[in-house]
Amino acid sequence: MTIWPHIDCGGRKIGYARVSTKDQKLGMQLDALNAVGCDKIFKDHGVSGAKGSRHGLDQMLETLKPNDSVIVFKLDRLGRSVLHLSDLLVKFKKEGIHFCSISEGINTTTPGGKLIYHMFSAFAEFQRDIIVENTVAGIEAARKRGKKIGRPYAIDAETANMAHARIMQDGIPSQTVAAQLDISHVTLLRNLERFGLNE
Repeated sequence: MTIWPHIDCGGRKIGYARVSTKDQKLGMQLDALNAVGCDKIFKDHGVSGAKGSRHGLDQMLETLKPNDSVIVFKLDRLGRSVLHLSDLLVKFKKEGIHFCSISEGINTTTPGGKLIYHMFSAFAEFQRDIIVENTVAGIEAARKRGKKIGRPYAIDAETANMAHARIMQDGIPSQTVAAQLDISHVTLLRNLERFGLNE
């Protein structure tokens, strides 16, 4: 018999479950989320973690309130990449939302668990820097080989990094960020993609 952890939080317990293919079953995840007393569970069935938009995840994010706890069976069920997962957790912290992962024993409602948010904040910054550095290095290498790169970027790497963080962590619409940078929305999205920050 599986002993599930006790998760104590002041707000609602909101579960999220995902499997990548139609053939996979949600049963184990749903059993665990129900066992820890989730008030509501959002699901994505047959949706790859790499997919930019997931209906169940998007719905869950829209309903979250301060003091809620997001609960998953495993970390990899939530984020589609290390950067996406890290950005989500930073966003949760800023919005006063707790996070629990049953398999990894992560629970940010506990004093020790709060350190997780600081770790993932550092991961997000590190991962974003690495993506941009690799892109810039690739462009420079291509330029040295004589390859035509095209028009100069409308924003530099540092600005692209900041813009991506504001969109992903602060929840600021990309249209608003573009307006603040005095560039078009299309230009912002194009430049984020050129720097490898198109999540």
